Amino acid sequence: MLVCQVERNGSRPQNPDVDNSQVHAIGDHYNARKLISRTSISNALDKSARTITSLRAGKVNMDVDLEGGDKLYLGMDFGTSGARYAMIDKEGKIRAEGKREYPLYMNEETVDWIKSWRTTLFGLLEDIPVSLCPAVASVSIDGTSATTIIVDSKTGEHLCEPFLYNQSCPEALPIVKAIAPPNHTVCSGSSTLCKLVSWWSSSYTPNVSAVLLHQADWLLWLLHGKLGVSDYNNALKVGYDPECESYPPWLISQPYSSVLPVVQAPGTAIGSMTENIRTRFGFPKDCVICTGTTDSIAAFLAARANQPGKAVTSLGSTLAIKLLSTKRVEDARFGVYSHRLDDKWLVGGASNTGGAVLRQIFTDDELVKLSEQINPEEASPLDYYPLQDIGERFPVADPKMEPRLHPRPESDVEYLHGILESIARIEAKGYNLLKELGATPVDEVFTAGGGSKNEKWIKIRERVLGRPVRKALQTEAAYGAALLAMKGASL
Repeated sequence: MLVCQVERNGSRPQNPDVDNSQVHAIGDHYNARKLISRTSISNALDKSARTITSLRAGKVNMDVDLEGGDKLYLGMDFGTSGARYAMIDKEGKIRAEGKREYPLYMNEETVDWIKSWRTTLFGLLEDIPVSLCPAVASVSIDGTSATTIIVDSKTGEHLCEPFLYNQSCPEALPIVKAIAPPNHTVCSGSSTLCKLVSWWSSSYTPNVSAVLLHQADWLLWLLHGKLGVSDYNNALKVGYDPECESYPPWLISQPYSSVLPVVQAPGTAIGSMTENIRTRFGFPKDCVICTGTTDSIAAFLAARANQPGKAVTSLGSTLAIKLLSTKRVEDARFGVYSHRLDDKWLVGGASNTGGAVLRQIFTDDELVKLSEQINPEEASPLDYYPLQDIGERFPVADPKMEPRLHPRPESDVEYLHGILESIARIEAKGYNLLKELGATPVDEVFTAGGGSKNEKWIKIRERVLGRPVRKALQTEAAYGAALLAMKGASL
């Protein structure tokens, strides 16, 4: 079967006024004001406001041997620094994939994230091979958890700048703690509910009808045109109860509850793609847009750890663990919360330890060479708590915890060994904490992220965890979003 690398230029008709070596920003195709209408997205040009931006588009893997009648499923992942897409067939094989970095449009001294995300979305759609678009049956998108956009429910105009995933609203936390149950997931300054309360307290205008959308909700709305639809993974941090499948009474009784979106299960068909988007990119008339999820859950879905006791540890700049459990576990004291996955629960937390600490000390080449000299079967006597800065979230929630990376031995091999083993101990402590809180005990760990490439570290972690650790076959969140799209098309 022939697989080739193709660049995304010249496969769709280009604007003759623009150099085809550049990829158009969304302003070239759509008037921004029309783009955020409630039910449709216009393709009218606003030449006076045209912005041409060269986006960095990743190469596309395209499987050109697509048989007639085959259906494809499109997933897009909007992470912290860029976005990816993956297109899969019914067997789960990737037929095309690509990525883009976010263009940093500036609005005075801040980044215009609304414009950046919108541009990137339509840029990814441009990148999809034209020959595959007619076979796309459904689309889903994941976004960063707790990234919040509040818009006018009649026009779609955003009423404030987006609240980013890591943005904290400490002034709203006492208000939220006063109404929410003790140790609830929303009792964090960066929760979606704290962001909503912050906006309501400082910017709410009585004569404006507003609706809260998460990043994935907003991006999907650009494709289906129906405002106010979310999924229960994204809605968890605004207070939605996925077990009862409703907002709780303590939240419904608040005046800002009118801003909350309708919530459905991830991978639920919302509606068809709007006609002008569909015809612009060549998607079929029956192409369905489905509710999405958060980026970390999409990455878990990609690993296909679908039995209780299976877990995924993501070792990137930080360390995040997620365990599939038959029991729901939540405790804000330890940074632990559960997402619903059909009839099971995805329990987890995220530590501030991870690869960012390693890169503060070693270069990538040093990490490779020093790791080769480590004996992973021998335990390191060094006891560290590797953190980049002061503060820890999980398995200990301590904003004042200081990094512990001393004493440093003379041997860099011993030092790296001690750091890797200490991070593995934090991982083990996290899984033990989930068990103590009532989650299904872990029996196998799939690993993802940059740390999954270090074979010696995997063996160290296996020894410390006392459980098998293996690389996930798929780790990209876009692949998980594509699986959600497939689910939505089959319902």
